[in-house]
Amino acid sequence: MWKLTQIELYKIFQRPRTFISFGAITALIAAVQIGLKVDGKSYVDFMLSTTSSLEIEGNILNGYLICYIILQMLLINVPLLITLIAADMISGEANMGTLRVLLTKPFSRTEFVLAKFFAATVYTLLLLIWLAILALFVSMLVFGTDDLFLFKSSYIVLIKETDVFWRYCGAFAFAAIAMTTVAALGFFLSVFSENSIGPIVSTMSIIVFLTVLSTMNIPFYSLIKPYLFVTHMNNWKEFFDQQVNENNEAIIGTIQSPQKIVNSLIILVLHIIGFVGASIYFFRKRDILS
Repeated sequence: MWKLTQIELYKIFQRPRTFISFGAITALIAAVQIGLKVDGKSYVDFMLSTTSSLEIEGNILNGYLICYIILQMLLINVPLLITLIAADMISGEANMGTLRVLLTKPFSRTEFVLAKFFAATVYTLLLLIWLAILALFVSMLVFGTDDLFLFKSSYIVLIKETDVFWRYCGAFAFAAIAMTTVAALGFFLSVFSENSIGPIVSTMSIIVFLTVLSTMNIPFYSLIKPYLFVTHMNNWKEFFDQQVNENNEAIIGTIQSPQKIVNSLIILVLHIIGFVGASIYFFRKRDILS
């Protein structure tokens, strides 16, 4: 199994689109960091324009805030970059006419599917690690660190500098599960296609369609919404909400709704298992003609 996975990883990193994904993330993060380094004061002034009654000391525009801004922007777009590879894992072989030849090798179809999915998962994790290095560590190096000051929809969060880093570790770990779910969906759809365009477009269309529906007050959809993976993909933000005591003071080292994070992870993992299990089932039943 490991040997098969190594082969699949080699094939992934032989494709130009793989490095395009890493390059796109690098360029986008660099653009945000340069923009905020050059004109960050305007952004801070805009943030504080509605909080004139507050006196805030320290470096607001620090690496922790920059990383949060980048994550809000990029974790919406990263699924596309993941889908470019995951949705091509099986359909790409069919398109090149190599699928039938590969299945003559001495391994089962289940091993074949799992090796390809594991390779897609490794690619997803490497992409997120690269994102973390650039968005968090480079931002910390360039902008320094201080307390994290965040605007939520109806309140303000101020997290002490010593209480921030572990939250980003948790947020990136959560994002890894969420993005693996996207990879599993694209991988599942690739089982049914003879080319990569269909699964790639279908995966992104499903994500966009379900996300748009979640903004509407549709009775039927509200019943299934809690069980759909798109509902939980952005819950990495829960790591940046703190519990408060009776004096409305933040309690260091706490998360406001830890059970919400656990529930989201359970839903996402169940989707991954379901998509991969369905991929194995349908691929074992499929007549390979290409």
